[in-house]
Amino acid sequence: MELTALDFQQARVKQVLFKSRLRSVLYGVREAEPGLFSMKENPLGQWLTTVLKPQYGHRPEVATIERLLRQTLDTGQGLVRQYQRGELEQARTGLEQIERLATEIEQQLTSVEHHKN
Repeated sequence: MELTALDFQQARVKQVLFKSRLRSVLYGVREAEPGLFSMKENPLGQWLTTVLKPQYGHRPEVATIERLLRQTLDTGQGLVRQYQRGELEQARTGLEQIERLATEIEQQLTSVEHHKN
């Protein structure tokens, strides 16, 4: 069954959820959960593995999304380490990197969505 606009919108929501969770950690609202930076436990990573890859794994954008997501998770984990060392402003400024990666992921998702064949 072909993916719909709703499927892609759900992926975008999952990405926003990660950014929100990370931001709340870097602003002291919550603790970093152990699975926050795990590809297997990340909602977008799960969607990528179970929904996108089975149908569109042949598309180069899918490999790019996976690479960008890994980079996002690694970068986020590094920002949390900075925060835990007391480098609060540096960690929070690093959220700009997360936003840039999210923009790239969004572009790749849009490309797959509009050119599914």
